[in-house]
Amino acid sequence: MPGRAEKDVLWKAAGKLRGSVDASRYRDFVLGLVFLKYVSDSSGEGGFRVPDGARWPDIAAHAGSSEIGALVDAAMGAVMRANPPLAGVLPQIFGRDGVDQRRLGELVTLLGRAEFGGRRDVLGEVYEYFLERFARAEGKRGGEFYTPSSVVKLLVEVLEPFKGRVYDPCCGSGGMFVQAEKFVLRHRGRRDDIAVYGQEANERTWRLAKTNLAVHGISGDLAERWADTFYEDAHPGLQADYVLANPPFNMADWYRCPDDARWRFGVPPAGNANFAWIQHIVAKLGPRGRAGVVMANGSMSSRRAAESGIRAALVEAGLVSCVVALPGRLFRTTPIPSCLWFFDRDARDGVLFVDARAMGTMVDRTECVLTDADIARISGTYHSWRGGSHSDVPGFCYSAGLDEIRSHDHVLTPGRYVGAAEPSAGGEPVTDEVERLTEELFAQFEESARLDRVVRTELERLRD
Repeated sequence: MPGRAEKDVLWKAAGKLRGSVDASRYRDFVLGLVFLKYVSDSSGEGGFRVPDGARWPDIAAHAGSSEIGALVDAAMGAVMRANPPLAGVLPQIFGRDGVDQRRLGELVTLLGRAEFGGRRDVLGEVYEYFLERFARAEGKRGGEFYTPSSVVKLLVEVLEPFKGRVYDPCCGSGGMFVQAEKFVLRHRGRRDDIAVYGQEANERTWRLAKTNLAVHGISGDLAERWADTFYEDAHPGLQADYVLANPPFNMADWYRCPDDARWRFGVPPAGNANFAWIQHIVAKLGPRGRAGVVMANGSMSSRRAAESGIRAALVEAGLVSCVVALPGRLFRTTPIPSCLWFFDRDARDGVLFVDARAMGTMVDRTECVLTDADIARISGTYHSWRGGSHSDVPGFCYSAGLDEIRSHDHVLTPGRYVGAAEPSAGGEPVTDEVERLTEELFAQFEESARLDRVVRTELERLRD
């Protein structure tokens, strides 16, 4: 099993192509090559067929050739033809003009020294490590395909998806499915105990998710192609046992049909898709289904009429089981504070509130992670509450009944319930007010940046 040092060596080796390919395609080049190396090593053992001529030794023998890119493209095509689930997924971009064939050959030679030995778990670790590194390197863009692993682990440990249908409507690179499978295997289950269903709107990210599932030996239904979940639901009849999701925060540009059947609790506002995602997810839950969703903090306390009305209706319907306030800096890709919503068709009396803002450990100056102990404490608190043996812990967790939540106008910020910041003159706790105003400010920054890009594009068009 490769250690951190070995993974770092592979990452540095991959850096040979940096600068010689378009930055936006760099991830596709590197992950495509890593995957091709793995399927060559694991042919016959890892479930993939690799035709003669497409094996790594066949490619590496020509690493010094100016045609190495064309050979890699041909190998990718041969592997896809031999393995129908991979059809249209692997990149064929290595022989394009502008790709430095000498550096590509050097990377092929270096990757040839890595031995995956036909073991999916080895490649899975390397692949996940690379995804994390790419997400960090790509900044905000990385948030479109990667959710920090400690956040995903927390969602999985709370929901405990032992068996059934697992769904993610904005699946990114498929990390939710990978962690769900790991949970099943850790508890001595089998890979086919869960059935995976997902959807992704971005073409490159959809291909990344398909490859990631193949790497981990997960046969999932990610639809035949990428598509916008709001415009074209790829799984219209699905009733999921578990939903795990990290939708884009505060998405302003989204397809909105006011009479959509999914808006059972109210029509979401045009300028923010947070409650569109929440209602889509709730609509997908089976009779005893449960969901865990990452949301921007504003979803807990928004005073906009449409959003506050939907939030109240969800609470009154007994669907909201738990809300967790997360520590800051968990997401390198956005400064917006975040929280977790948990939904449960098997309704309980009231809502569990957990304030985890003081948890987490800084791994460097800019990133915080939830430790295994943090995850165990939060998930254990939830399971105790769900099992009827909960005790409130001042400053950390509190079980509130509906009457108490109504008295707070259905605002679900945990700090209001677990304990006690002094209210400001307006009646809103100071910490909640600061978080709300901070989020609104960042949202305005993002909208300003978006408008700036639109103006610049139009000016360039007029200049041309």
